[in-house]
Amino acid sequence: MKWKGGRKSTNVDDRRATSGSGGRGMPSMGTMMMIWPIIKPLLKTKFGWAIIGLGAAAYFAGFNPLALLGVGGGASAPVNQVQDDKNAAFISTVLASTEDVWKKELRGYTEPKMVLYRGSTRSGCGHASAQMGPFYCPTDQKVYLDLGFFDELANRHNAPGDFAQAYVLAHEIGHHIQNLQGTLSKVQKAKQSWGGNSTKANALQVRVELQADCYAGAWAYHAHKDFNILESGDVEEALRAASSIGDDTLQREATGHVRPDAFTHGSSEQRVEWFRRGLRSGDIRQCDTFQ
Repeated sequence: MKWKGGRKSTNVDDRRATSGSGGRGMPSMGTMMMIWPIIKPLLKTKFGWAIIGLGAAAYFAGFNPLALLGVGGGASAPVNQVQDDKNAAFISTVLASTEDVWKKELRGYTEPKMVLYRGSTRSGCGHASAQMGPFYCPTDQKVYLDLGFFDELANRHNAPGDFAQAYVLAHEIGHHIQNLQGTLSKVQKAKQSWGGNSTKANALQVRVELQADCYAGAWAYHAHKDFNILESGDVEEALRAASSIGDDTLQREATGHVRPDAFTHGSSEQRVEWFRRGLRSGDIRQCDTFQ
């Protein structure tokens, strides 16, 4: 991706120097699915329960015992500061690109902030930790991003490349657009009206996520049209990332089984399809996943 020399966004709250591993929130669902085969036999004995208790205490104190098993990342993995700063500069430039595109394409568009952190921090939606992955909080209209996620994207999910990273941020900005449009609040009200029906709620959330993928594709269309950002292989990087974090792929890696009723982001095929749809047209009216 052509980005060097581009404008960097000023809407960046860089907390990398002040955030850390001092205390954690709940592990992500993907992590829980991965470690369930390990935990299950421990529940059958008192000794097993003692091990679980010690592990939980260590985890919430800031040390990740799962790192001993190669799961979930270490609590204090060394950071290459030069590379980390380069990644911060890159993702700040991508954020500026989303600002330029959406201010031009969407009347009344307001810019969100991006919070860069390490390990854990606080968000308007509660505790944020690296295990949660990047996310958008509609309460404070901020995207939260631990740059270590990009290492995980490349190494664990086999989706390296700068445009794979750009796709991830563009997806989260897609959620900001949904928030401005009122989509997120409508979805939340629908979920509440169903009284805890997880199958229906999951299916609706999939539509939210696929629309954000489509918006990410639409951003790429306009960013290349206006600023000629794409290089050979960039689109393939984004498609590989979209495929690698599809629900079916993640479930298969974690448990060996696929449960469509538990999907919350869409299958690999769906995520690729909707990103492509936005990329082909650049028209967010083609991104109506709720029809």
